[in-house]
Amino acid sequence: MKYARNAIAIALTLALALWLFGDRRWTELGEALARLSPGVVALAAVGFFLSYLLRAARVYDEFRHDGGGRFVACLRIVLMHNAALNIVPFRGGEAAFPMLLGRIFGTPLTRALASLFWFRLQDALIVMMAAVAVWPALPLALRLAGLAALLVFAWGLPRWARRPHQWAERGGLARKFAGLRDAFAASARHARLGWLWTVANWSVKLTAQAWLLSALLDAGMGTGAAGALGAELAAVLPIQGVAGFGTYEAGAAAALLPNGVVLADGLRAALALHLFVIACALTTGAVAALLPGIHSTAEPPDSAKGLTP
Repeated sequence: MKYARNAIAIALTLALALWLFGDRRWTELGEALARLSPGVVALAAVGFFLSYLLRAARVYDEFRHDGGGRFVACLRIVLMHNAALNIVPFRGGEAAFPMLLGRIFGTPLTRALASLFWFRLQDALIVMMAAVAVWPALPLALRLAGLAALLVFAWGLPRWARRPHQWAERGGLARKFAGLRDAFAASARHARLGWLWTVANWSVKLTAQAWLLSALLDAGMGTGAAGALGAELAAVLPIQGVAGFGTYEAGAAAALLPNGVVLADGLRAALALHLFVIACALTTGAVAALLPGIHSTAEPPDSAKGLTP
């Protein structure tokens, strides 16, 4: 199954590459990027960096005891993780988050993995809520039912994880899942303002992407927002292109179709946006990696020994 998913992902990425290099589309892409004014590019870059700061605040909020109040260290973790996520194929860059937490803060691996799962779950729920709220031609009753179901799930899952259980006593696989469940409960409990940071991050991130996409398409913010949301919805699919190429563009272009944007124009604008996203991620990630003080000099806590990569 894993090999089949990877094969499909590679096929999607190759399909995008073949489309791009067919006719003159690669030159049209360059022309579209060249038409962006410095003000548009600067404002979009500021929006992306503000999004990084909000993600760092989310990490800082949850790991305030592990990090000892080192917000800059949290920002470095976020920037380096984000860079890895944007370039390593098949979501492999996600591994950077628990590795960096273990190396810099001495956070136990199970705790870091549970936190990553909770972060990604919060991200997916917020994006899906936004999609349900603005999806065109969706009946009001179905819209409200979808939002209610997502809210109940978001409210109930952490509370289920915190309930007393005897999974550890069963041994075997149940014992391993007991540790993950407890770590997930701790992750959801320790983040006092987790949902606030998540909503703020996605509000800024989607606005910055919508702004740049609307400039590329010479369209309104509503059209840009639809494309940005479609691209992010594609990111929660179980199958991803190499470094996101293919699925990201397809999701954006599909969401732009109801707004009168033809498929070729939508794909070209989405690819330009994707390249800008990757450029911002790599630039900030490289700066974070080169700054001094990346590695922790403190001895990790006993609970983390043997668990950090």
